[in-house]
Amino acid sequence: TCDTGDQQTTAAVRLKEPAATIVERLKDVTTYEGEDAVFECRLSQETAQDAQWFLGDVPLQSNEMNEIRVQGTCHSLILRKVTLEDCGSVSFKVGQHSSAA
Repeated sequence: TCDTGDQQTTAAVRLKEPAATIVERLKDVTTYEGEDAVFECRLSQETAQDAQWFLGDVPLQSNEMNEIRVQGTCHSLILRKVTLEDCGSVSFKVGQHSSAA
């Protein structure tokens, strides 16, 4: 606010979180049926943006079969006891960026 006595004007400062980018992309994983498959992706910064994992086109949630972890800028997905039905594309999306393996 600027106040000259008989006049006053006010402005506001708003900050936007810069968009995170993917700096370490997903790598293909080969494992045996019944074993766990671990995927990791590293971002340029810690972010409050929504990050999402997918198996094929299906969005994944953390549960007894899929463990999703975030430690700083590292996002990881553990597919527990994979089966042949789990074969296919795994992808990670944050903002307008994505990586697949």
